[in-house]
Amino acid sequence: MNRTARPALATFLFFAVAFAMAIYFTFAAVQGDFGLFARVEIEAEGEDLSIQLASVQTDVEIMENLTKRLSDDYLDLDLLDEQTRKVLGMLRPDEIVIR
Repeated sequence: MNRTARPALATFLFFAVAFAMAIYFTFAAVQGDFGLFARVEIEAEGEDLSIQLASVQTDVEIMENLTKRLSDDYLDLDLLDEQTRKVLGMLRPDEIVIR
């Protein structure tokens, strides 16, 4: 009887360890640093960063346009007048300020 009890105990321990390892690896695959939930978070963050990149690129294009319009090669007098009056706080005699 002692002989049959030993293999049964060894078999039980083998399957218990195998089951515990399967549970651990399943948990790590879902919750771990490189698991499914982390992947979803990284993809969502990537989408947010793509939206921010598009916004920044639009801002850069606007600034490049304004810089070009105020450059020596191409001078937009209306933009220059607007920026000058904005910075200096000056008005023409025929303008009315509404606050």
